[in-house]
Amino acid sequence: MNIRRALVRLWPVPVALVLWEVGTRAADNPFFPPPTTIAVRMRELWLTGPPGRLWLSDAALDNFPPSLARLFAGWILAGVVGVVFGVLLGRSVVLARFVDPLVHFGRAVPPPMLLPLLIPLMSIGTPMQLTTIVFGVVWPVLLNTVEGARYVDRQHVETARVFGFSRRQRLWRVILPSATPKIFAGLRLSLSLALILMVVSELVGSTNGIGFQLRDAERAFDPPGLWGSLVVLGLLGYVLNLAFFTAERRVLSRHRAAKQTT
Repeated sequence: MNIRRALVRLWPVPVALVLWEVGTRAADNPFFPPPTTIAVRMRELWLTGPPGRLWLSDAALDNFPPSLARLFAGWILAGVVGVVFGVLLGRSVVLARFVDPLVHFGRAVPPPMLLPLLIPLMSIGTPMQLTTIVFGVVWPVLLNTVEGARYVDRQHVETARVFGFSRRQRLWRVILPSATPKIFAGLRLSLSLALILMVVSELVGSTNGIGFQLRDAERAFDPPGLWGSLVVLGLLGYVLNLAFFTAERRVLSRHRAAKQTT
């Protein structure tokens, strides 16, 4: 039944591909190649290796792992920073009053605009790319964590105090579990932003990565390769979102069940 449901939900995909194929062949524009041409080019670029490497080519192994490493490293680091400072700001009204203007100023700065500043400070490389990703994706986690930690049920906190819970115990047993849905909402949004900023950071002076290959295809006037990189990014975003949604549903299952019973 699950496979049948998945197939039913995916029916727009082949329809869109057929329309795409027919439309691009009718237009006959070299900048908009049909999906079959893109698929052939994707195979040439990334699936011409030996079976022992899952047919991955040298180009795939040179570009995909570095991009994924930057994506997850930046996202995880931003998640840790956002949760830690979000809890501090959410539980301290005085601290939030002083820091809120800085937070709203920082989130208003477009991360790509930092590249001209970061390149002379850090030079082109992984530190600059990670800084761009972290700066851009930390804000959804931070703001959602602040909201989740600030509006914890006061009765739960008071009950924990009556039972003699220490501050650390109240944090781990009351505050963080109550704020978890908001934290996951911020992490989900930041994951999509991390993918975008990973590509943006790799477009400038990078020597590897999916963004580098995207830029390389543009310079070589290779529209099928350019579109192939965009397809890979779309598939990667879909897979990451699906995996995160599955993990979120499992982690929050107890929380949602308890909320429905109250």
